[in-house]
Amino acid sequence: MISDITIGQYYKGDSFVHKMDPRIKILITVIFIVMIFMCKNFLSLLLAGIFLVASIFASRVPFRMFFKSLKPIVPIVIFTAVINIFYIGGGKELLSLGFVSITSKGVFTAVFMAVRIVLLIMSSSILTYTTVPTMLTDAIERLLSPLKIFHIQVHTLAMMMTLALRFIPTLIEEIERIMNAQKARGADFENGSLTDRAKALVPVLIPLFVSAFRRAYELAFAMNCRCYTGGAGRTRMKQMKLHISDFAALFVFAAGFVGIILINKFFGVVI
Repeated sequence: MISDITIGQYYKGDSFVHKMDPRIKILITVIFIVMIFMCKNFLSLLLAGIFLVASIFASRVPFRMFFKSLKPIVPIVIFTAVINIFYIGGGKELLSLGFVSITSKGVFTAVFMAVRIVLLIMSSSILTYTTVPTMLTDAIERLLSPLKIFHIQVHTLAMMMTLALRFIPTLIEEIERIMNAQKARGADFENGSLTDRAKALVPVLIPLFVSAFRRAYELAFAMNCRCYTGGAGRTRMKQMKLHISDFAALFVFAAGFVGIILINKFFGVVI
């Protein structure tokens, strides 16, 4: 399960999405996330799904990568679905279990929320799969640059976000390595009660924290050795340039946003 977490990984490619300006990709991702939350019926959710599938094809990232990124959140999806099934009332009663009952609206809401979570995770994965972390840092800094008038250290904020994203795969590999070492020493992480399994994780968490602090110190030392002083007066080797195709992609997703609003208006809100 640990090795299935793909957050922060970059998939090298030469697709249209890979070549897009990272600032536009971030804006499109934000628009799409808002689109998903704006969906109030399955028809609007279907339109969002069509946009997502088209984006995946355009990125040329294998579908198995996206399915792999969904494995860690399966328990969350199942838990959310169960909560909605048993606690959302209304509609036709399908099954009665004494003190609780399952209704058609509860099942509808459970499926709707599960699909929404899946779309959210997959849309976020496209951004990280197709954008180099350094370019993502520059894009976040450029987009947040208006905050400088409030004396906010935008570059520091962007660097922190990108470093956190960048080191997720590294920490995952470290966790897997420590767990394998502990298993070789006889540790059991799968059997026993919940308390026993929680106690078994202590020998994993302590080395993980030690390793994380060591990596943080080494990174800070490396940045000091390279005379890193932050964003003031810093130049960039690769300059970001907007192209017509970037604006066209942004326009298409903006049109999709309007389309979802119209679908909600003319076909009604059912959730």
